[in-house]
Amino acid sequence: MKKWLFGTLLFLFIVGCKEAETTTSKSLSLYETELFKDVQLSDIFEDSKTFVDLVPKKDIATLEEEYLNNSNNQGFNLKNFVLENFEDKYMEGHPIKTDTVGNMYDHISHMWENLKRSPDSVYPNSSRIALPYNYIVPGGRFREIYYWDSYFTMEGLLVDNENEVAQSMVDNFAFLIDSIGFIPNGTRNYYKTRSQPPYFALMVDAIARTNEDLYVKYLPQMTAEYNYWMEGAQVGGRPGPVKRVVNLGEGRTLNRYWDSGNTPRPESYKEDYLLAQNLSSDSLKQRLYKNLRSAAASGWDFSSRWYGDKGGLESTETISILPVDLNCLLYFMEKTLAKANGLKGDDKAQKHFSELAETRKTIIQDFFWNDTTGFYHDYNFEDKNITPKLTLAGVTPLFFEIATPEQAEQVKDMVMNTFLKAGGLVTTLDHSGQQWDAPNGWAPLQWLAVNGLLNYGYVEEAKIIMNRWLALNEKVYANTGKMMEKYNVEDLSLLSGGGEYPTQDGFGWTNGVALGFKKILEDLERSN
Repeated sequence: MKKWLFGTLLFLFIVGCKEAETTTSKSLSLYETELFKDVQLSDIFEDSKTFVDLVPKKDIATLEEEYLNNSNNQGFNLKNFVLENFEDKYMEGHPIKTDTVGNMYDHISHMWENLKRSPDSVYPNSSRIALPYNYIVPGGRFREIYYWDSYFTMEGLLVDNENEVAQSMVDNFAFLIDSIGFIPNGTRNYYKTRSQPPYFALMVDAIARTNEDLYVKYLPQMTAEYNYWMEGAQVGGRPGPVKRVVNLGEGRTLNRYWDSGNTPRPESYKEDYLLAQNLSSDSLKQRLYKNLRSAAASGWDFSSRWYGDKGGLESTETISILPVDLNCLLYFMEKTLAKANGLKGDDKAQKHFSELAETRKTIIQDFFWNDTTGFYHDYNFEDKNITPKLTLAGVTPLFFEIATPEQAEQVKDMVMNTFLKAGGLVTTLDHSGQQWDAPNGWAPLQWLAVNGLLNYGYVEEAKIIMNRWLALNEKVYANTGKMMEKYNVEDLSLLSGGGEYPTQDGFGWTNGVALGFKKILEDLERSN
């Protein structure tokens, strides 16, 4: 038996034993308790994520009983109760050192060790989904692995020849698919109701650049993930949404972001709960919660991209929207499954997935391209129309080479004339106060745009974006000694803003894209 598979099976056995030890005493989830609700609605912790990441010292049923029996007693202090009964078990890793003297790229290379985590210990009642192999965390408040972040992080790891940890990242995601059935948003049990943008096939593609056998090795997991995303797809039958699939009729199927929950997110309980208080019914509140959760599944949490006609976060309608970038990712997944099955020698499966990819490519062109703007938009299947928002997600068909040369030229013009700012590309054109809107720019979107432009020969335009983005990264690093999660690309005197939490440092995908851009620029220089 191969070493990686043996390690996975052994880890699954250990985790199963640990869970079995606590099954009889654990009668309810922490998120169902009055203790949880009272803590999250209090001001004990500034960040709602702090509490759900702590590890209880006793089983949840016992803690709930003790809380209910004592909470009304004179002198009871909720904060003291929490500090006495919960602890932080995951303070591993080295503190991030501020260094404004050294070279930014050397700093990034040294940061991998700070952001690296060893296989997880298993603690009863912990929210952590334990992983069997080494991995890289994003940084800041994000001390567990996150799905789509990891692809962009891996591109930097591969530039730095950190091939072993890049491989172990893929093995961890394969483990999650094998054990859970899909890759959750992040490795916490409160993320088990949703996934994130499906980049697993791109991760496999990245590490398979020097070894095509890896396509076949991870074929079972890529197939399982595809089945998760396509659950409910119908060739015929009644049109409509089923989980992550929307059947459009006439044999056409596209995908949406969807979370199975309809309660406030545990890691952002107070924010979601308070936002919904002005709604008139429980059903409206539950729909808002599902839309907020589904926006989190998109990775773009939050953005005016998901707003309805009334505007504002409370109008979020993610589950009504077919996102252009998600469907491009599913197209690539189908293409990769065709390639992997071909390498395996399964001609029938290769043909099947190739046909699925070509069909989806046609549907993407039919539903997401806007002749009027010369750009790709999302599509609202409830309204049966494209959404009016211009967002940087519209570059994704260039990244996956779906656009025609004529479309690519129009997208290029929009990117350079509208989205390009002093520090790189802005995410949307709306200044809503949400973090996935103006004035912020994000590393993964710069990566998609730059490589999309390069795919169609727009080298000078790609170089302008890379140089502006890296100059901003270097400026902020010189001033702070840190790599940030996001950047203000409009006002270079500021860092960034918006969102549910303060600006984070670390930072996995920013590090990966910076190293990737540096290599691309060097390669372009050598080729001239």
